[in-house]
Amino acid sequence: MARVTAGPNTKSKKKKVFAATKGHYGRRRNCLKTARQSAEKAGQYAYRDRRAKKRNFRSLWIMRINAGAREHGMTYSVFMNGLKLAGIELDRKVLADIAAMAPADFAIIAKQVADALAKAGKKAA
Repeated sequence: MARVTAGPNTKSKKKKVFAATKGHYGRRRNCLKTARQSAEKAGQYAYRDRRAKKRNFRSLWIMRINAGAREHGMTYSVFMNGLKLAGIELDRKVLADIAAMAPADFAIIAKQVADALAKAGKKAA
């Protein structure tokens, strides 16, 4: 009986690795050992950065809201407290978008926040 070679399996495994490293520079894309290492490290970076992306966006939203709030004489923390007191349930992503793209609408929200802060006996700035 003829022996079975590992050729087709080996070829398909190599193809999978090389497909994952397509676009990598130099030997990282076409030498199996370095390509495997490169693909594994790329996966680690991808996993890490999917989480970092969430942190980065939240930070960006907070900066935009803070900038919008300061135009109306409030800090970010005071503004967010006032939102809670006013009963406005908008998340940071939406607030940041309004602050950046529709300053007139953000001014209306800021006015409601200032009124809620005044009613609660806290100063807006």
